[in-house]
Amino acid sequence: MRNAATILHLDMDAFYASVEQASKPSLRGKAVIVGGLGPRGVVATASYEARVFGVRSAMPMAQARRLAPHAAYLVPRFGMYKAISEQVMALLHSLSPLVEPLSLDEAFVDLEAGEAAWDDASARLVGEKLRVDIRAGTGLTGSVGLAASKMVAKIASEEAKPDGLVLIEPGTERALLGPMSVRTLPGVGPATGDHLRRAGISTVDEIAEAGEDELVRLLGKAHGHALYAMALAHDDRPVVAERETKSVSVEDTYDVDIHDRLRVGLEVQRLADRCVRRLRDAGLSGRTIVLKVRRYDFSTLTRSETLRGPTDDLAVVREAAARLLDTVDTTGGVRLLGVGVSGLADYTQEDLFAQAAGEGTAMPAEEPADEPAPVEAAPAERRWRPGHDVRHGEFGHGWVQGSGLGRVTVRFETPGSEPGRVRTFRSDDPHLEPADPLPLVAQGPGTTFAEVS
Repeated sequence: MRNAATILHLDMDAFYASVEQASKPSLRGKAVIVGGLGPRGVVATASYEARVFGVRSAMPMAQARRLAPHAAYLVPRFGMYKAISEQVMALLHSLSPLVEPLSLDEAFVDLEAGEAAWDDASARLVGEKLRVDIRAGTGLTGSVGLAASKMVAKIASEEAKPDGLVLIEPGTERALLGPMSVRTLPGVGPATGDHLRRAGISTVDEIAEAGEDELVRLLGKAHGHALYAMALAHDDRPVVAERETKSVSVEDTYDVDIHDRLRVGLEVQRLADRCVRRLRDAGLSGRTIVLKVRRYDFSTLTRSETLRGPTDDLAVVREAAARLLDTVDTTGGVRLLGVGVSGLADYTQEDLFAQAAGEGTAMPAEEPADEPAPVEAAPAERRWRPGHDVRHGEFGHGWVQGSGLGRVTVRFETPGSEPGRVRTFRSDDPHLEPADPLPLVAQGPGTTFAEVS
């Protein structure tokens, strides 16, 4: 471990919900919950106002509605979240070449590698400057943890929430971690935490006191050794700038179980199409096609087929996924389907059409002309998703508050306006159309950092 707190961990505060509050003045200071709104939806992010009611990420949406019935429930706008994430990541990359993103809203930065900081004082200055620049550029807040290791920096950012900075000086880690719950340590989930509690171990100090041999006996060799090292605050993992992509996959969960075998097959083909688009967008190909099926009883089956060489050919992936589906019994109903490609490479094997079922006939690389058009392309299927942006010819920019029974309710406001008025229209109103999100701040940020001295 290093002798200065020059590993930074940034965690944006309630990211998805904060973006929605920043773009919708009427939701600021109110409970906002973002996630899937169907019967099987889960919470992606809850604002801090919603967390007061006990709502948490990954909670079933039905449970969230019982806890916070008056909250605003919105469908995610991933395109906007990604655009804002790219702004934030650009700020991090201006600090160091070693930036390790963990998700859209979270990353480690090695400040020493970029010579942005060399001791605790300079690291603190950089951390505070980063928070100011994020707020100026995006209108959002992020919490910063600074420490001599990745594990402790992440714990520090959690302690800093919301909208704060915590620096843990090297040499003080053991004293800080000691009284904390075992659940504070990475990799200790509910099951492991309960197992340790039954053994009389509930704090990090008690892990260290139990000793490595006892932890190995309780948890197994690999987990026991790792947990003992973490309890002693030993973490030498470097910040890794790029993680190798191991697979590309897509999956959908259905509000109602699918029993029709024909529809299951069509869904698998649609997922294969999306998966291939992602492959091509990333400039990748793969050798192994994977099918995932979660059945009505929550049992999950995976099937895979390995080709002779890597491909990004739509027909090959489609046919492989269809063959895999033939091996799965879906009689009782299907609640989730997924298609993935692994064994990735940055090149393709051109002559792979013979691997498809119709050997000897080249399969078309693109979607057949008689394939049904995607739902979103059909003009008769105008779906107004809560939280998504719209524009009206007379009233301007707004967002969907709700829809149903042939009506759509829109609140007309922008990030820089006062809370706007609500109006209801017919869902097929020709003057109402989907719109792109507006920037959260009027002008872009200065994305360079002043030299720390």
